[in-house]
Amino acid sequence: MQAASLPVRFAPLQQEFRAELIAIADWWAKYTVDHEQGGFYGEIDAQNYPVKNASKGIILNARILWFFSEVAQEVDSPVYRNCAKRAYDYVMEHFFDKEQGGVYWELNAAAVPINTKKQVYAQAFTIYALCAYYQLTRDENALARALECFNLVERYAIDHEREGYLEAFTREWGVIEDLRLSEKDLNYPKSQNTHLHILEAYTTLHQAHPAPEVKAALHYNIQMFDKYMIDRNTYHLRMFMDLEWKDFSPGYTYGHDIEASWLIAKALESLGDAAYTAELTPTLIDIARVTLEEAIGEQGQVIDSFDFSTRRTNVDTVWWVQAEALVGFLYAYSTTGEEPFYRAAKNCWQFIKTYQIDREHGEWFWLSSLDRINSEPYYKVGFWKCPYHNGRAMMEAIRYLQKMI
Repeated sequence: MQAASLPVRFAPLQQEFRAELIAIADWWAKYTVDHEQGGFYGEIDAQNYPVKNASKGIILNARILWFFSEVAQEVDSPVYRNCAKRAYDYVMEHFFDKEQGGVYWELNAAAVPINTKKQVYAQAFTIYALCAYYQLTRDENALARALECFNLVERYAIDHEREGYLEAFTREWGVIEDLRLSEKDLNYPKSQNTHLHILEAYTTLHQAHPAPEVKAALHYNIQMFDKYMIDRNTYHLRMFMDLEWKDFSPGYTYGHDIEASWLIAKALESLGDAAYTAELTPTLIDIARVTLEEAIGEQGQVIDSFDFSTRRTNVDTVWWVQAEALVGFLYAYSTTGEEPFYRAAKNCWQFIKTYQIDREHGEWFWLSSLDRINSEPYYKVGFWKCPYHNGRAMMEAIRYLQKMI
């Protein structure tokens, strides 16, 4: 395809992604602000009604801060900037542990801490969000707090004997028995999910503050994926590991696989090591290729997972998996020029438009409308339902298309 025809091919998609990005941002600005108790509601049901006594988790609030900080850089809107400021003020005032450092896991609706454990995943998302807010506002306090969290993670979370980052600690950064992010996760000291979002946080921190210690930490985290988490026999990601990196994954999760492919690529881009990028890129493309070969459903969607114990696939179509697949396939296409990746991205987007976006109430369904026929809909906002995956997907998809143009 000649370069002159690329804008004609990609411009309509870019416009669709931008329109959906604005629709997502407008929905969150309209429905999620908690005018009574501050910040944002901890939960909103499938019909857009707030659950006013719901607790407020750091993951939801950090992701809201990240999203509005990023979208305000893409779309000049005082509403989005005000939402970013509101999220920043709430996180800074209520989630930070002023005595022990880092952020709490969960507050009640009145902003009283009810779970004070220090989940490393949460510290990573806080770094990520504060860096985005710093890039929007150049507020040095935001960067300073991001660096505080970075130093805490580097001080307490690294396994200096066997490498990698540990999952969680007590409020005082001591040993804790329950390391899990949620009830769905296995209780192991190292996980691909936590490493992936430390990687994402350090990618953005290195862009905002390219200090030698940040660059070294970013390089180290990429190496952890390279050495321990990418299975080069299958090109899937190992999910749960013990201290010695022995794999206890219950199966493959296709959303995490495809998400890791493009996030590691973005980390390499931030790192700026051309030789390491050239060495690792074929592996990242192979991860995307395996997702394309194994995980495509009948409507072009990406299915959820494969279970080792039953040898069966879970064909549920979850909102965040579709978002990550869209970006991952565009990354693979922009890198290789292989048309099957582009078709996969377009098919995934068509599925999202047809089945994942709630045309009546706005935002995206947790499960697509195909999956919800015989089940109650999940909440629109909650501990794990944020504008992060779908909002980020729109922004990253626009950027990949722009690069190709």
